Amino acid sequence: MTETKPNKTWMCLICGWIYDETAGAADHGISPGTAWADVPMNWTCPECGARKEDFEMVQI
Repeated sequence: MTETKPNKTWMCLICGWIYDETAGAADHGISPGTAWADVPMNWTCPECGARKEDFEMVQI
């Protein structure tokens, strides 16, 4: 039996846009199921252009 880690959500601290690991951001080059750690460091928020470091993990 394989254990699956629960997917997490990350919120942009600048504009509030939510990145959900389950959904990904296909319109912005991130496939569904992509863990936040695997999102490229140069990726930016699709809403406001904030850097990846401007996101914080949140529970929804």
